[in-house]
Amino acid sequence: MSRPKNQNYKGHGLSKGKEREQRASIRFKTTLINTLMDVLRHRPGWVEVKDEGEWDFYWCDVSWLRENFDHTYMDEHVRISHFRNHYELTRKNYMVKNLKRFRKQLEREAGKLEAAKCDFFPKTFEMPCEYHLFVEEFRKNPGITWIMKPVARSQGKGIFLFRRLKDIMDWRKGTAGKKLTSLEAPPARSAVNPSGSHDARSSDDQKDEIPVENYVAQRYIENPYLIGGRKFDLRVYVLVMSYLPLRAWLYRDGFARFSNTRFTLSSIDDQYVHLTNVAVQKTSPDYHAKKGCKWMLQRFRQYLASKHGPEAVETLFSDMDNIFVRSLQSVQKVIISDKHCFELYGYDILIDQNLKPWLLEVNASPSLTASSQEDYELKICLLEDTLHVVDMEARLTGREKRVGGFDLMWNDGPVSREEGAPDLSGMGNFVTNTHLGCVNDRNNQLRQLFHSLQSQKKASS
Repeated sequence: MSRPKNQNYKGHGLSKGKEREQRASIRFKTTLINTLMDVLRHRPGWVEVKDEGEWDFYWCDVSWLRENFDHTYMDEHVRISHFRNHYELTRKNYMVKNLKRFRKQLEREAGKLEAAKCDFFPKTFEMPCEYHLFVEEFRKNPGITWIMKPVARSQGKGIFLFRRLKDIMDWRKGTAGKKLTSLEAPPARSAVNPSGSHDARSSDDQKDEIPVENYVAQRYIENPYLIGGRKFDLRVYVLVMSYLPLRAWLYRDGFARFSNTRFTLSSIDDQYVHLTNVAVQKTSPDYHAKKGCKWMLQRFRQYLASKHGPEAVETLFSDMDNIFVRSLQSVQKVIISDKHCFELYGYDILIDQNLKPWLLEVNASPSLTASSQEDYELKICLLEDTLHVVDMEARLTGREKRVGGFDLMWNDGPVSREEGAPDLSGMGNFVTNTHLGCVNDRNNQLRQLFHSLQSQKKASS
């Protein structure tokens, strides 16, 4: 491929031969100083490059993506950690817009029953452009609680709850009269500040600053499932390797993030009651740094099974699988699916008292900074397994349904736990290949996997 005549042109992965097997080492680059750096530096055969050095693998932040993607030629094997317009799923207002559009499409093409499978996000309005629609809805249900969230901030910043219209008048005076920027228009490649991003300064989804503060007003889930009287949400990891066709992996581990204070609706101004973000909770006066506010998903799943029985838990986790797949399908046709890109998403899910899961948001770069030793170990394993699936070393065959803690959930269609081609006609015996919150014997699985791959390689040579 000839190089474009562009003064800003940068080429990566060019000094090695195109055959992936010929690369003696993998040159990596990242701006993140956290668990990710530990994993990359300890990976056999991987070498760190800095500044303008050529690289094969770049865990980049979105500011780099926005400024450099269109001016960078990447050889076949090169990989970067974001899709070009990932904000279609990770910016709160775009996510809801895409889900609403997808739901209407399903209703037209497959009927109301199928469309109802998308009813997993609370009623949401984009502000200020849908302010009048919001007011109409608000007046239909007086007295219920709503939550306001900035579309492009994280860690609980700028969020507040309200029950009266006059409670948001100060906010409205500050923003509704301003001329809307291109953030309300279809996002321009070079102009939009995407959400869900993180950079070297951030521990969790640092969003870029935006010129006008746009919000979403969302119906607050007033009946969250409580454990020990406290509210929590779940952080679940989904790795997307391609959108066309859609190829997505679900990680077995994750965690429940608890609020530090017992839940009550009598006080809607206390962030320690209503916001489960670790960044918020660790500022609480009675926060225990060693204890933290997290449960591993295995513990959470066992707790629910003991309270409600395994069948109810299977239904809940199956409903969550539906959320992951439908949300990815909702942006499948709008995300620019480049073969060099992959994305590790952090899904935030809230469970209500009826054991119904709700999608709160999707983060394009979930926090890779550990809040405890257990958290550190989870993230080390998560990142190691992400690199195994990305497979810079070209060891996998492409037919694997499990790699470490990752299970292949969707591969241009649902993936069955059973071997062989499943009969999808009646979906009667079909069990999806997901094991969220189940045992993660990743070390044993990886040993067996790579031993098997080595044996196959020897046999064929």
